[in-house]
Amino acid sequence: MATHRYRSRDISGEEILFIRQLIGDHPELSRWKLSRQLCEAWQWKQANGALRDMLCRGLLLMLDRAGEIQLPPVKRKVRNRLAERERPDAVIADKRSVRGPLASIFPLEFVQVRRTPDEPLFNSLLEQYHYLGYEQPVGEHLKYLVKANGQVIACLAWQSAPRHLKLRDRFLGWSDEARRRNVHLLAYNTRFLILPWVRVEHLASHILGRMAKLVPQEWKRLYAHPIYWLETFLDPARFRGTCYRAANWQVIGTTAGRGHRAPTFEQTRPVKQMLGLPLHRRFRELLST
Repeated sequence: MATHRYRSRDISGEEILFIRQLIGDHPELSRWKLSRQLCEAWQWKQANGALRDMLCRGLLLMLDRAGEIQLPPVKRKVRNRLAERERPDAVIADKRSVRGPLASIFPLEFVQVRRTPDEPLFNSLLEQYHYLGYEQPVGEHLKYLVKANGQVIACLAWQSAPRHLKLRDRFLGWSDEARRRNVHLLAYNTRFLILPWVRVEHLASHILGRMAKLVPQEWKRLYAHPIYWLETFLDPARFRGTCYRAANWQVIGTTAGRGHRAPTFEQTRPVKQMLGLPLHRRFRELLST
């Protein structure tokens, strides 16, 4: 029997027979319940113990389309809530001018707002004031509001790192196997916004320095695994990236502007600089084991 491969996992003939037997023994199970039962049987779980049932459903669908198994009929059509998601509602922000030396606004408060009553405020501020707007983070993620004297002055979003990035993978010295095994130990800074009425010198680099300590702590608390590397992209046509470099981030290289799996070698999108920040002096060793 042919072996299939799904998301870097080889599926053997014996495993396909196991899935067939599971379906045959439990014809009453929906696709959703079937995927969860298979996750339990294979102990296919995230580091925090949550079942990888979405990943498992993708595997089952692939095997069904390949004719290896026959899934039960779809009982209900699941709505794609990400595709249907409405833009965040506008929230009236506190626009009092914040100016002066950095020390004058201390102490700063860093609040992780994912799944809290402040999350709509975070989403709205990015939608209104970030040039890219709001985008729902993918996979594991954190959302931070930074406050001074109770007033929000900045927003930062972090999410699971992209799986394939030639610049990063080359810099880390990753093999394909090491990348597949350890990409979850990286976090990607997708948004960094200092609100337009805030003018405080050195604020941005200070916030990034604080984030380098807070993000791995919160990530480990929520997702039960460490983070050894942070990364981001910036558009050099818009930004110089001075605050990142001042916070010890390194410029890894420049993209070709073609995007992932581009069909041609022509530039189709803006060229970006990639920056990274090691969080441990042995980061290459830890990310290669």
